[in-house]
Amino acid sequence: MIEENKKENISEEIDRANEALRAAILLFEHRFFNDAISKLYYFLLYYIRALLLTKGLEPKSHESALRLFGLHFVKKRIFRAIDSHVFSKLMKYREEADYNPSYTFTKRDFIEFRKEAKQLARNINKYLKDKEYL
Repeated sequence: MIEENKKENISEEIDRANEALRAAILLFEHRFFNDAISKLYYFLLYYIRALLLTKGLEPKSHESALRLFGLHFVKKRIFRAIDSHVFSKLMKYREEADYNPSYTFTKRDFIEFRKEAKQLARNINKYLKDKEYL
């Protein structure tokens, strides 16, 4: 992947992330909390994918995105272990929201998760800008 393509692909992932966040907020405002949690996870996934592209990495699954983030960014102390935990937690909750009909999220859950996800996204965005990918 050449540098120009890398920057374009990163930008596309960020655009997808922002669209997912807008969808999450709309779902939240209409009290579809489980679906809002699911979209919030995708917001963060797209940010993680953008970050991984800086290393030329293109994960083929949700789990590999988490594993590669941990290996290339957390283990090397570019990001904190808590950042990996935030992503892992949202991944788990997305699965509950999508596949477990008895699991119910609340307004408070979404607000807390959104705060954590947006903070991690801001940190990733800062990294991308500092490294001149955005």
